[in-house]
Amino acid sequence: MEPALSVPLNQVATWLREAASVVATTGAGISAESGVPTFRGADGLWRTFSAADLATPGAFARQPGLVWEWYRWRRAIISRAQPNEGHRVLARWATSLRRFSLVTQNVDGLHQRAGSPEVLELHGNIWRTRCAAGCGHVVDDSRSEAGIAATDEDQQVPVCRCGARMRPDVVWFGEALDPAVVNRAMALAERCDVLLVIGTSALVYPAAALPDVASRHGARVVEVNVDETPLSPFADAVLRGPSGTVLRELESLL
Repeated sequence: MEPALSVPLNQVATWLREAASVVATTGAGISAESGVPTFRGADGLWRTFSAADLATPGAFARQPGLVWEWYRWRRAIISRAQPNEGHRVLARWATSLRRFSLVTQNVDGLHQRAGSPEVLELHGNIWRTRCAAGCGHVVDDSRSEAGIAATDEDQQVPVCRCGARMRPDVVWFGEALDPAVVNRAMALAERCDVLLVIGTSALVYPAAALPDVASRHGARVVEVNVDETPLSPFADAVLRGPSGTVLRELESLL
């Protein structure tokens, strides 16, 4: 990528209008505007444990009850949050732009609640529960936890119909992302004309590789973030500010 240029908002709007394909990638920043604590920030602490200490296969093997207690606490926070204008603009672009795809690192489901019809979730979804033994059984807990066969009364660990423990359907530290999901995200980046990078730290791979993939295939890369990131010097345009505000201003120019 070449170093970032000073590009006005209306020029970015022109890129979006003229693009045959637009891809948006989102990270924790967009949901932080809805009150969801960022995974890596100070709010990532719970009791005396760090998020990284609880979001691992080893933690689940040692203390599945504690891990589930933490995830239910996170679900409670997320359930009180509402999609913000950034989520809603992206949902509208699914129908108003010529071809629009949404890729997220977030697991909170706020894009779906905002109305986005199709979301490629790189890191899974906190509202889904799957068999930890890999039998393939998946439960959607977005409305309730009904449908999970049973629980261990001492630890409140959901139990699969095959008898194994159930776990949150998210990617933990030390686990690989689903290759099919990653490959699809890379293919979208290769084919797009504009890639929007919204509220991400640009540090977590493979998501952090998407801008370079898009740029090498001729796409414009636009960063939307309140802070500077490692991507900022190399993006074609950098739009500073909360994603809800910036995306709504962009939408008004389309």
